[in-house]
Amino acid sequence: MGFNSEPSYRHGTVGKVGVILANLGTPNAPTPEAVRTYLKEFLSDPRVVEIPRAIWWFILNGIILPFRSRQSAHKYASIWTDEGSPLKLHTERQAHALQAELTARGLSIQVAYGMRYGSPAIPEVLEQLRAQGCDRILILPAYPQYSGTTTASVFDALFQHLSKVRNVPELRLIRHYHDDPGYINALADTVRLHWSQHGRPDKLVMSFHGVPKRTLLLGDPYHCECHKTARLLADRLGITKSDYVVTFQSRFGRAEWLQPYTAPTLEQLAGSGVGRVDLICPGFTSDCLETLEEIAMEAKEDFLAAGGKSFHYIPCLNESPSWIAGMAALIEAHTGGWPVSSSPQVQAARQADAEVGREQALALGALD
Repeated sequence: MGFNSEPSYRHGTVGKVGVILANLGTPNAPTPEAVRTYLKEFLSDPRVVEIPRAIWWFILNGIILPFRSRQSAHKYASIWTDEGSPLKLHTERQAHALQAELTARGLSIQVAYGMRYGSPAIPEVLEQLRAQGCDRILILPAYPQYSGTTTASVFDALFQHLSKVRNVPELRLIRHYHDDPGYINALADTVRLHWSQHGRPDKLVMSFHGVPKRTLLLGDPYHCECHKTARLLADRLGITKSDYVVTFQSRFGRAEWLQPYTAPTLEQLAGSGVGRVDLICPGFTSDCLETLEEIAMEAKEDFLAAGGKSFHYIPCLNESPSWIAGMAALIEAHTGGWPVSSSPQVQAARQADAEVGREQALALGALD
């Protein structure tokens, strides 16, 4: 195996710190051709579909791609903006806002965004940061709840690329932040803002992206982390278990997925006399096809058709100030000990905090 050539380097150059905000990805256009390219990359990932490769190849290329590409393209077209894909647009805006927030905090950190599938690809973004002199890289997935189907796949893409790199940068990976106070606060702020403008619903539905049930049985912590996020958000909002319900959306195929499913739950709520539901998707930090089309359009139609009176979709965190601040705090916490401060005073304070942390860790180790 050969190794790629390294970016030009001058001795004495001080290394920089880079952050990659990693999201799922999106087609380049709402056309069958572009969607087919995107879906093929996405559904070829063994993290996403755990079916023997030979069998899955025939199913994917012979059945799914020829039919689903056109159907999905129609759905993408219904949410596409003049500026392009909502997911890419929001992720790009988040990266820019995050860069400004970190700079305002006196932190010298390069922020970029990358996509697991589609463009800009994570390896491409990593090389851009290395070319800018970044020798320490922090990966911040756009997935608050860890799953092998999402977070681990981002790490796979990173490590597969680095297996061809000669001078591997120092890496830190944010595995999850499903219970992080900044993330929970940002969710609560989003809900409170919506309620201040529209009043409160009869029921709050928290819908998370679904995964096959077998992933839970095999040890994936995603299901538990979703429920913990929901419990913490409810606590922050001051609501009880009777005020909200947790569901899972986007079921695909015949296998059993995490339950309860979102669409049937909405129909049951409408049938039981619940007049208004508000629905939020805490597992998505940027609005995308699954939130804007599947939920804001299809789920709304299902609920109203079943007898519901009013359906409100609460947007994702997107570029909300509280979420940008929450991400900045996450990055500060995970870059401790790295030379990220443009201010000597701030850098000294961070080094002092790190030293205190090391002393506490040693003390705890002595007590074990």
